[in-house]
Amino acid sequence: MSNSLVWFRNDLRITDNFALTQACKGNRVIAVYCFDPRYRAMDAFGFPKTGPFRSQFLYQSIEDLRQQLAGLNISLFVFQNPPEHVIPDLIRAFAIEKVYSQKEWTQEEVTIYDRVTEWSPEGVQWIEVYNQFLYHPDDIPYESFNDIPDIFTPFRKHCEKTVEVREETPPPQPMPAENRVHTLPPFPSMSQLGMTPFTPDNRSAFPFSGGETQAAERLEEYSWKTGNLSEYKETRNGLIGSEYSSKLSAWLANGSLSPRTVYWKVKAYEAERVANQGTYWLIFELIWRDFFKYISLKHGNLIFRLGGIHKKELEWENDKEKLEAWINGTTGVDFIDANMIELALTGFMSNRGRQNVASFWAKEWQQDWRIGAAYFESMLIDYDVHSNWGNWMYNSGVGNDPRDRKFNISRQAEQYDKENTYRDLWLQQNFLKEQGQYTKK
Repeated sequence: MSNSLVWFRNDLRITDNFALTQACKGNRVIAVYCFDPRYRAMDAFGFPKTGPFRSQFLYQSIEDLRQQLAGLNISLFVFQNPPEHVIPDLIRAFAIEKVYSQKEWTQEEVTIYDRVTEWSPEGVQWIEVYNQFLYHPDDIPYESFNDIPDIFTPFRKHCEKTVEVREETPPPQPMPAENRVHTLPPFPSMSQLGMTPFTPDNRSAFPFSGGETQAAERLEEYSWKTGNLSEYKETRNGLIGSEYSSKLSAWLANGSLSPRTVYWKVKAYEAERVANQGTYWLIFELIWRDFFKYISLKHGNLIFRLGGIHKKELEWENDKEKLEAWINGTTGVDFIDANMIELALTGFMSNRGRQNVASFWAKEWQQDWRIGAAYFESMLIDYDVHSNWGNWMYNSGVGNDPRDRKFNISRQAEQYDKENTYRDLWLQQNFLKEQGQYTKK
């Protein structure tokens, strides 16, 4: 038995959180989350690493996590400092013997983890667990991460045939009431964190709030209440409204929702209602999510490099005027502009839109794809480092697309927005539309 600390990072939930469950086997448990100011700083391309949309969603997620943990008699310390500045002091103050956290492997997260462990007292046991996968790394049919194929289809087929998805870990039983800490530091306000609250645009396809509670409600609504899960394959390329896709990505990204929770919810739905292409395709997308995580485990920092995982030497441009036009939705290509305006005003964009604007930026205009990826990192509510950079590599010809596809933008617009409904929705205030300056390219 021991005193344990749970360091929450991208696992902001109590259900299917193996680190939390293990920690609760000790004598005493406290928890900590740090709003690290480095994640609000400017990146190398001049964008704030975490923009206003994801900032508010994250804040809501931490508020919900604090309430969920309170129900377990676990106190959550919340700081607006780098973790290495506060966690060592918590370890000393509460005689912590074990620190549990979700294992991260991208460079920034590893550097922070190393600093925390280096600055902490000796003798502490540091326990990291993989808690963000559908297919656990110990279960995949490869001897090492280096053996994972760089093409999605063989990875998917091999895993589907050989891997059983692990059962969810249920929430732990509440700790004794005396486990609570009665003198917590005040929970920082959004203004103290440099965040400005906002009301979502009424046109947004993502009108949801952050947190495990909201994630569970959305999963229940999308599956059992509406039955929209059954139609997922047919509707997933939609552009308008909250119901054309599951919209679970933001909760999955910050760990308010586990992919295993989604998987087993789908399996229950299939057993009791219907198993069809819609239900399978949602699981299919979870496997894509896993794939990009394994690609980043395999290739490390190459996912952030200009040449991508294959170290391709291609010619790229860095045109400031084109960047401004792309960001502001003034490129003159209406389908691109509508999607970019939606992103700027809501922090969200459909999967179909993301593929098109990425292909336009990297393939049509041949601009440094990393700039586009960094802008998405700043703006997206559902930013996930592995999926974002993996998808940008894929769409830019330096990643996992064996066919090196280039989107025909006008054909895509005709296919997915035949009546111009989506473009009219977002271009209604756009001066290029008023001046009739759009091209058919």
